[in-house]
Amino acid sequence: MDTDAGLPSTRPYLIRALHEWCTDGGFTPYIVVAVDERVQVPREYVRDGQIVLNVGYEATSGLQIGNDFVTFKARFGGVAREVVIPIDHVIAIYARENGQGMAFPAPAPAEPAADPDDALSAAGQKLHAVDTGDGPDKPSGGGGKRPALKRIK
Repeated sequence: MDTDAGLPSTRPYLIRALHEWCTDGGFTPYIVVAVDERVQVPREYVRDGQIVLNVGYEATSGLQIGNDFVTFKARFGGVAREVVIPIDHVIAIYARENGQGMAFPAPAPAEPAADPDDALSAAGQKLHAVDTGDGPDKPSGGGGKRPALKRIK
């Protein structure tokens, strides 16, 4: 008999508790997010299908860690951006200063998308960032050029 049927996930409660622990201890809370089409983050900062985000109150505006989503606004390369993360895509939360925190299972893969570019990604084709030299942003701190995606077959 499954006694957990109908109970909400513990993930959002644990994320909120560790965020509070980090804040109360003077640490900087960071989350690791598994990125797919359901996650709204600046794609130019995504590496290997993941993004690491500072979710401290000093780095975010309007931070909400709900039972279904983590939402906030933050500056990336000087530009304010809206971030929306399904709670099941948060795969870790930890304190930057000492690495203490908790990891969670990765989310279930999304259903294949109708868009051919998304379908290639879902089928396992790798997309790699390539420096194209067009744009002033410095997402990874080097060269002053904005990355672009290139299909590697």
